[in-house]
Order: sequence, then C-alpha cells, then structure tokens
Amino acid sequence: MTASCDRFTLPSLAIAPAQILRGTAMEESLVEVISRWGPRSLGVGGDRSLALCRQHYPSLSRLDLHWVSSAPDCSESVIDRLRISAQDWDPQVILGVGGGKALDTAKLLAHHLGLPVITLPTSAATCAAWTALSNVYSESGAFRYDVALTQCPQALVLDYDLIQTAPRRTLVAGIGDALAKWYEASVSSGHSNETLIIGAVQQARILRDILFQQAGIALEQPGSDPWRQVVDAVVLMAGVIGGLGGAQCRTVAAHAVHNGLTQLAQYPKTLHGEKVAYGILVQLRLEETVLGNQLAATARQQLLKIYQDMGLPCSLADLGLGQSALADLEQVATFACLPGSDIHHLPFPVDPTQLLGAMVSTTAPVVAAIATP
Repeated sequence: MTASCDRFTLPSLAIAPAQILRGTAMEESLVEVISRWGPRSLGVGGDRSLALCRQHYPSLSRLDLHWVSSAPDCSESVIDRLRISAQDWDPQVILGVGGGKALDTAKLLAHHLGLPVITLPTSAATCAAWTALSNVYSESGAFRYDVALTQCPQALVLDYDLIQTAPRRTLVAGIGDALAKWYEASVSSGHSNETLIIGAVQQARILRDILFQQAGIALEQPGSDPWRQVVDAVVLMAGVIGGLGGAQCRTVAAHAVHNGLTQLAQYPKTLHGEKVAYGILVQLRLEETVLGNQLAATARQQLLKIYQDMGLPCSLADLGLGQSALADLEQVATFACLPGSDIHHLPFPVDPTQLLGAMVSTTAPVVAAIATP
C-alpha cells in the first residue's frame, strides 16, 4: 500500500527554444523557418543589426517581411510603438535580430501580441536569444524591471558566420555574463535538493570550466572549434541553466550591480556583460568582507587574472567611473539594494554602505586570516 501525497503544483518552467538551428551559411534555414509560420513576418532589431541582416541574407527579400527599429532600448514606449506597427502589418511571426536589448524587445513584443518569435543573435554577448525573459529599461537606458515570459522563442538561429562579424569585445562581454551563471547560481540555489536545480548548478560549474579552459584560445582564433564552443557556452548553455533552474538559478549581486550602474545618467557606454563581470567581483568581495569567506577571496583573485588577460573590467576605473562623485556611487549602491533587488538572494543581508565598500575594493589584495590562539 502506498502512502498518499498532498496535492501541489510547482512553478512552470520555460526551459528552451522549441527549435535550435546552428551552423554556417544559414540563409536558407532562416528563410525556411520564418516561412513556416505564415506569409507575413515582422523583423525587429537595432538599426545596424537590421542593415547587417539584410546584407548578410539577401534571400530574405523574397519574404513578405517588414522591418522596424527597436532603438534605442527595450522600453515601454518602444514596445508601444512596435505594437502599433505590428497591428498595421498583422504579422504571423516576429523575427528578433541583434544583441540582448533588441532580442528582449522582440520577445516582449511577441509575448504581448501572442505571436511566435524567432531569435537571430548578431553577437555572442548574452544568452537573450534563448531565454523566456525580457529586461525593460527607461528611455535613458536605466534598468526598470524584468518580465518573465510564458515561453522561450519558437526558434533560435545561431549562425556562426554572422556571429563572427561582431567585434571581439562582444564575445568578451558574453564570457563575463556567462561566468556569472556559476557565481550567482551556486549562491542563489542555496542547499536545494530539487533535481533540476542541482542539475542547473552543475551545468553552471561546467560552463565556468569550459570558459576558463577555452576562452583564451577562442579569442585568439575566431571561427575555430574552441571559438564555437565558447559561443555555444555563452548563447546556449547559459540559457539552459536559467531554464532548468528557474528563478533560483538566475541573478544575484552581479546583476544587481549591473542594474544599479545603469541608473547613472552620464555613465560611459559599456556592454551588459562588462558590467556583470565587474559585478561578480563585487559579489565575491561582499562574501569576503561581510562573511570573511576566504574561498571567495581566492576566487576573486583568480578572476582578476582572467579578466586582465581578456580585457574585462576589474574596477570602477576600468568602467570609466574612477573619478565618479561619491553621490553617484551611493546612487548605484542604493538602487542595487532596493527591496526586491536580486542582491537579496545572497544568503546574508547587505546594505548600501557594505555594497559601496565592495564596489571600490574589487582589486584589493587578499589579507590572510590570522588564527587566534
């Protein structure tokens, strides 16, 4: 006789795109997957990405495909404007083209319209092409909130030829963003005994190891096998982790710091993954200073060497904020510590003063703990 169980429902998971197409010379595959959804489609992306797409895939001219710009950000006003364009065009599918913000815009637009979305990343700077999540910003580019979408894209087209046209800096930033999966998921998951969360955390560790081993070679040899492995790790594998682990394996202090940095009106232009990479160091520094965690101190020193080799920012100065006014840095720390911020997924409380102290000391040398008799 088996024991009866109480009825319960776990949160739903949007784990992966329904279809992933990857390779080189992907023009016909892209045309076919767009055509499958209906006669009319709407292409959404930044101005440069849309121009690049039309140049790289001339066969798209055969389709009844209308192009609209998502510039300048994934903001409420841009979404409202695009909804009007979509209503006028009446598409059956949305094609998102570009980097993280453009893809987030396309996904959110499709979500509002109840349409399928196909993502075509033009760089390996984030895993936005994979995820069921869109970040919404203000008109000036300040982070406001994120939206959990009901499903991942219907198709993700990863064209290595197209990715290779992007600046080296975008892949470096993508590596920084992907590394956060381990440093954040290993903390936010706590001591969970849920199978999928355990699997997601282990995947995050493997992702970190792949990047540690292959990133240097990949950056030196674009188009090589190691380069493709790193692109897959950043765009695909990082997305798997968020899909499997759900909210418990996503963002903590590193992304909270990113969100805070976007609040500065005069902030020098940096990429998402560059800010997140710096945020990882801040998170480790918090674990080090608040908890006295020497393993975090060791991990921070390890990352500093890797960052220096790749060109990721190690300090506020590297982000162009070395001469920032104290009030500006306090604004960043205060926003990052607001109620509901990802930073509160840390297993210890953090206030703005502690966070500011970590932000200004990411490159501090490790001081060995002194044993007391």
